[in-house]
Amino acid sequence: MGEVIIRSLETMEEVVAAEEVQRATWNMADLEIIPAHAMHAMQHSGAALLGAFDGNRLVAFTFAILGTEENPDRLDQVAAARLKMYSVIAGVLPEYQHQDVGYRLKMAQRDFALRIGIRLITWTYDPLESRNGRFNIGKLGAVCRRYLRHFHGNMSGINNGLSTDRFEVEWWVTQNRVAARAERKWRPLRLEALMAGGALLVNESTINEAGLPVPPLNYVSQPSNLMLVEIPANFQAIKHADFELAHRWRLHTRDIFENMFDSGFVVTDFVPHVDEQGHSHSYYLLIHQDS
Repeated sequence: MGEVIIRSLETMEEVVAAEEVQRATWNMADLEIIPAHAMHAMQHSGAALLGAFDGNRLVAFTFAILGTEENPDRLDQVAAARLKMYSVIAGVLPEYQHQDVGYRLKMAQRDFALRIGIRLITWTYDPLESRNGRFNIGKLGAVCRRYLRHFHGNMSGINNGLSTDRFEVEWWVTQNRVAARAERKWRPLRLEALMAGGALLVNESTINEAGLPVPPLNYVSQPSNLMLVEIPANFQAIKHADFELAHRWRLHTRDIFENMFDSGFVVTDFVPHVDEQGHSHSYYLLIHQDS
């Protein structure tokens, strides 16, 4: 791998190459791919279409469009006051993953937003994907207060029949927490320190005979200023090994997050943990908006 350069896609051939990145990254069917002509037209009208290039080869890209954020608490719904960017899709070729390429693309997307005066970027992801939670919430500093049921409908090759529930995250690119992470100052929080500080674990899992985490039948519902919600550390492994267990995790966490968001809690950080038996665990940290 040579030096990877981040820049805007500049030719139609480069935009067409983004179709293949979608196929390779997400195993998408052709009907589900965002076509090159649509991305090209929206880039011409102000969308951010950014790529990572190894020489002349496009190895990753991110695509974001201008949109508006609803603000029901204000009578003034003028679009200019509600402008945001919506990050539609991002993809990194498998052989370039885990090499900071995705992080550099998001930083370039943040720079794009700052240049045109946009403070907020939103996007969606599967909240049960621990790797994405660590990246989006922990490493980038996004927050989440909104849960979307079956947001994409049925998607072939990606969810294989599982509901496409999503977190809609908010990335406030001018905030100190985001700026600090842009300077690589984020360090994962430690579970032990949070528990010692009064954090409440909502849904402690157990490990079954197959070595897979199982959610509890019930979960803690009394409020605390700091709440920890466990998700599988490797949801893909559960989906492949035990689809019914994956579905159970989906419904279990859907109920928790919908109730907590309705009660005013916000996801603010991500906590990885390895227990004494060597099992990996993943947690979201939630705080109350009034805390």
